Amino acid sequence: MTVDALPRPSEHDTAAPDGLGRRQVHAVAACYFVASFAALGLPPYLTTILPGLGDQQGRWAGVLYIVPTVFSALGAPMWGRLADRYGRKRLLLRAQLGLAVSFLLAGAADSLTAFTLALVLQGFLGGTFAATNGYLAAALDGARLSRALTLMQGSARAALVAAPILVGALSPWIDPHRQYLLMAVLPLTAAVFLSLLPEPGRPGAKTTAGTAAEAGTASEPDPALGPGPGPVPGSATAAAAQTDATADEPTDRTPLRVLYGLEFAFVFATIISFPYLISLAEERLPGVSGTTTGVLFALPHLCYLAFAARTHTAFLHRPHTGIALGFGFVALGLAGHAVADSLPAFVAVRLLLGAGLTLGLVCLSVLAAEACRGRAPGRLFGSLEFVSKGGAVAAGAVAALVNGRFGATSPVLVGTAAALLAAVVATALSSHSRQRWSRT
Repeated sequence: MTVDALPRPSEHDTAAPDGLGRRQVHAVAACYFVASFAALGLPPYLTTILPGLGDQQGRWAGVLYIVPTVFSALGAPMWGRLADRYGRKRLLLRAQLGLAVSFLLAGAADSLTAFTLALVLQGFLGGTFAATNGYLAAALDGARLSRALTLMQGSARAALVAAPILVGALSPWIDPHRQYLLMAVLPLTAAVFLSLLPEPGRPGAKTTAGTAAEAGTASEPDPALGPGPGPVPGSATAAAAQTDATADEPTDRTPLRVLYGLEFAFVFATIISFPYLISLAEERLPGVSGTTTGVLFALPHLCYLAFAARTHTAFLHRPHTGIALGFGFVALGLAGHAVADSLPAFVAVRLLLGAGLTLGLVCLSVLAAEACRGRAPGRLFGSLEFVSKGGAVAAGAVAALVNGRFGATSPVLVGTAAALLAAVVATALSSHSRQRWSRT
């Protein structure tokens, strides 16, 4: 994986004994990769799995594809709050073990009902996105946190590219249904490694109102997430926090409702093209091989792996500009899908989409890291996962609806319209952010 988003160890890395070092963050990323690998590798083979469970035509494949996503969204806010209360490491281990149990149940299922229940448990008991990011946010902040979040996205992108290939390669020897049993080893292994890592916590930080009061701090009110710890205005602690905040990012934070809106819109606009991309490519490129369509599907994610670290450096202090550009590239790429009729044209529009995907995901990570200051990270990332999964579910539902009525081109046109609208809004936010910054 080429997304090496973290800096080399420095005095800053070792100055926080309760934080996480470079190697520890990479260990967390590796564990996130194997969890994502297991969760992303098998769903594309549902149409192969379901006939053995009684659904001969695989009619339930589309519904079952989003079942884990729906229940992950429903469970994420609760698990986030529990992580803030009982410990982020404990809840991260819970997520990995939950995945392992659900994979074992899915692999052993002998009916469609049992298999569906296993997928429900996979979504509800998993939630490694919120658990992993909450764990990191409890130990890192500012630029180091946004780099770590960028690295986690790289882990997921690498898994999305590699997992279906490995599952397909194993299929002649192990039925994809029974591969769930094999995949259960991956989150179990991740749990073992994670158990060796420390419980994260910023030095001197307190996670409850009571301990905050003892330390001479007060809670910062937040209408979406409730109170979070923050220094008393005018105190020496507040001055130090203000100095630290301005060292690597603007002091003006994006309101949570704006962050959630950008997250939903970005996930919706990018995901809506995924379900029917292969059928669109086969329609426009008669005789194209499965390998070629697989490479076309993977190109945007490969762009992220290649350029995420450089993009983070370039847009660390101007994430609103980056997200506006990201939506613009997504709109151009999706619009190009509607007219591409040759392999070079498809490669070009997939690369445009990759540029937008990279800009958007990296800048959303910067905004999320900025939003974490003074807030409970478990609750924030639980809510963010709820919004993100909601965008994915909405994209899948709308794609199925318009594809059935208007054909394979219609999902990318809907995505283009959504991305254009979001680009206009993000551009306005970027302009407003620059004006506020110039007045400070």
